[in-house]
Amino acid sequence: MTRFVITGGKPLRGTVRVPGAKNAALPILAACLMSGEDMVLRNCPRIRDVDNMLAILGGLGVKSEFGEVLALHTGGITSHVMPQGISKELRSSIFMLGPLLARCGKAVCTYPGGCEIGSRPIDLHLKGLSALGVDITEEYGQIVCTGKDMRGADIHLDYPSVGATENIMMAATAARGITWIHNVAREPEIEDLQDFLNGIGCRVEGAGTSDLCITGGRSGGKIREHTVIPDRIVAGTLLAGAAITGGTITLENACPAYMGSVLAKLAETGSQIEVSKDRITIKAPARPSEIKLIETMPYPGFPTDMQAQFFALLTVAEGTSVVVENLFENRFKHGAEMLRMGAKFTLKDRAAVIRGVRQLRGARVHAQDLRGGAALVLAGLCAKGVTVVENAEHVDRGYERLEEMLGSLGAQITREEDEEDTEERE
Repeated sequence: MTRFVITGGKPLRGTVRVPGAKNAALPILAACLMSGEDMVLRNCPRIRDVDNMLAILGGLGVKSEFGEVLALHTGGITSHVMPQGISKELRSSIFMLGPLLARCGKAVCTYPGGCEIGSRPIDLHLKGLSALGVDITEEYGQIVCTGKDMRGADIHLDYPSVGATENIMMAATAARGITWIHNVAREPEIEDLQDFLNGIGCRVEGAGTSDLCITGGRSGGKIREHTVIPDRIVAGTLLAGAAITGGTITLENACPAYMGSVLAKLAETGSQIEVSKDRITIKAPARPSEIKLIETMPYPGFPTDMQAQFFALLTVAEGTSVVVENLFENRFKHGAEMLRMGAKFTLKDRAAVIRGVRQLRGARVHAQDLRGGAALVLAGLCAKGVTVVENAEHVDRGYERLEEMLGSLGAQITREEDEEDTEERE
């Protein structure tokens, strides 16, 4: 077991570079299967979810080397069956269905894992693939897909799911004719995937809007490398860290254009925000002001992946704030842990009413999911005394050495590991 040990009370100050986006890198890694060529990914984050995705790709016959860049050799695929064990740890393993169907005409996967933050059914993925002519059956708990004769279709998503949008668009590149997907997700990560797919010769249009048009077939793209976009959630987490500690920081390799809703809410706390094309500077007041209402929404609304971090911020805000979680029903698990630190709030259904206190106090708390774990780290940064955040492995799924990023900004935070974990890694 791994934990973060944090001595709170120091404002964050300095400059830090934002790494590549987890939610862009994972589907692009899956899409590399479709190229059949050697590929290089730049700005790919070295996080646990990426390691798991590389392990899945390795089980399919893809070789990789991760140095300053990530090099992938996708020419020698030996299987269309995803390894069960590792797939159950990573929800994004479901992304492999579309690329495997495009490359091999068939795919077998298990039901994906990931954080238990609420119901995230994959029926939209399967419904969209079925509309393309994919035959889908279940055998011994595995999803078996056969798509030897996929054809273009007109598909309407009941909900703008990011994963379903990406999976269907990848599969549709191998379907005969034209596919339209309506009510798609509009996240920047969709645009990054579109850029990658078009670079390897696919024909995808419309990313960033509610409708995608995919023309089947490849036109012989020439790219052999791609740079992953900055991670807007990591950027938002660091900005929230400055706000909760009354600090001043600058983010480099950031993209303010992707972060409008988060920056607007930070401004409501009294923070001064300065932006340029790829930099964001925040100057936070000694104590943040309340935010009357935050409601999580699909992009470009306020991201559910930032809800927990703002929950932590508002526990020390002056006044009363309301946070409504519209996307996932179990995404307030961090709240119970923050009660140990002196937070005051009430929960009803999917709404939290948070009454800010002057200061939290250090405590031993447990991360139960990725973003909730990051929120507990932020709470520890401003708490009096020492905070120990257990189960840091959850945080490692989406943050590249978070303790080093925060430490470079002056935070007193270290990582501790049980002896057996260290021995196993060695």
